[in-house]
Amino acid sequence: MKWGEVYRTRERVPERGHKPGFYVVVSRDFIAGNDDISTVMCAPIYSEVLSLRTEVVLDSADGLPRQSSVRCDFLTLMFKAKLTRFVTRLSEAKQDELRQALTRALQLDR
Repeated sequence: MKWGEVYRTRERVPERGHKPGFYVVVSRDFIAGNDDISTVMCAPIYSEVLSLRTEVVLDSADGLPRQSSVRCDFLTLMFKAKLTRFVTRLSEAKQDELRQALTRALQLDR
């Protein structure tokens, strides 16, 4: 597991209205790749695009079934065991967009 990888949950997640969902790993690689640590920080992916500066828009070219948005305002701690299906790794361009969106969402650009 690495930063910028997209995973899908198999089980229903309460935070998603008890539906499976897609998530992008945003924990640093030391945490994400460490088998002794059971959780990672993730940004959820929603099918609705709100056109916020804290979103990253993804589509089928990015490995998702339809146009969606990574919502950096709603970071969540997930058990690695819930991220059951690897979907894709974001391109370098999308990773850069994700860094910018996270910077805005966490107000690190001040």
